[in-house]
Amino acid sequence: MGIIPHKKNKRYNYTPRFYKGNGEGSPFEMKHKFDDFRSTVGSNGGIKSKLSSAFNELKNAPDKAASRRIVIIVFVLILLFLFFIDFDLSIFFSKP
Repeated sequence: MGIIPHKKNKRYNYTPRFYKGNGEGSPFEMKHKFDDFRSTVGSNGGIKSKLSSAFNELKNAPDKAASRRIVIIVFVLILLFLFFIDFDLSIFFSKP
């Protein structure tokens, strides 16, 4: 998978002709929406490092209610999927 290097996206670097930059950066700078809030955004290595950083962020998330809500939604979606494919849930329960 590492034989051919991935192509990096070109950065948009436009500077207007009569713009006086007073040190606050370009008003035309295009940056990611979540750069200031998340650590998983950006190029930080391969898929293993991205997954580990995402799990670390999930563990250290200050909003526990949102994490619990995501887990509940995923659980309900899995149950709905099993219901639609007519999966027999009785294999998980023992008969006396």
